[in-house]
Amino acid sequence: MRGMTTRGERQAAAAAEQGLRSAAWRALGTGVQLVVTDHLDEARAAVEQVLADVDLAASRFREDSEISRLPIGEWATVSPLLARLLTIARDAAEWTGGLVDPTVGTSLRDLGYDRTYTAIVQGTPLTVVRRPVGWRALEIDGDRVRAPEGLDLGATAKGVAADLCAAAAGAVSTAALVGLGGDIATAGDRSWPVLVRDTSDFDEVDDDGQVVDLTGALATSGTRARQWNRGGRLVHHLLDPRTGLPTQGPWRTISVVAATCALANTASTAAIVAGEPAERWLRERGFSARLVHDDGTITTVGDWPAEETL
Repeated sequence: MRGMTTRGERQAAAAAEQGLRSAAWRALGTGVQLVVTDHLDEARAAVEQVLADVDLAASRFREDSEISRLPIGEWATVSPLLARLLTIARDAAEWTGGLVDPTVGTSLRDLGYDRTYTAIVQGTPLTVVRRPVGWRALEIDGDRVRAPEGLDLGATAKGVAADLCAAAAGAVSTAALVGLGGDIATAGDRSWPVLVRDTSDFDEVDDDGQVVDLTGALATSGTRARQWNRGGRLVHHLLDPRTGLPTQGPWRTISVVAATCALANTASTAAIVAGEPAERWLRERGFSARLVHDDGTITTVGDWPAEETL
């Protein structure tokens, strides 16, 4: 997965060498990795429950999900979990000045991302792509929301889910790490060696990666993963809310460390969308980050450790 590349048997073997226990499976349309110091079965059950709850609340690919059943333009009472996810998404949009926006769902559907990623129909014609209505159209008052068209919480919900999963696993295990795709959250008083590197769905990647000792959370956003063919053109899922189109900036991957995965994911996504100013944007906000340019050049920001070739 992005951010942490060990998976399946390799991940289990690496964990076993450190006296840890691990499990890997799929949920929320991505790979899930759980590593704990003890009580693996109980921790996995807790994580699976969190993931099931988040999926039922916020998946735009399920007709029975709570977010899919929200009436457009009308006030409705929602569950505490969906209210939390929507509030974090709106706060992220406001904090980033709209670089991260929870209303890009209409644009994503126009680009062909109208079903789970693995089920996208490749090569279909590219039609007109509508711009998002904008995050200000999402109104929230406690547990009541007025939803606009195009809600999609992909830029924040997975990070929040990783945080909730780590907390749930940490409640039954001395220490835990949970990875959801490129989003990694931890619980407990220890650091975790994590391999951070660029990945791609279609082309070769010249990035051996770097192992960092992680405490807290890490998120990696990139334009080379989750790509698909739309009318002979490769498009990706990181959209510029100002246009509704895939970002065209100079960065292929940005990894950010933060206290929570929700914050790390918001920052990494916003930095990709920001384009050329990403390095300055991250530095001014005090983040530590690793940025991979389209030409493979690696830039680090803040306290990110010096690069070491594996």
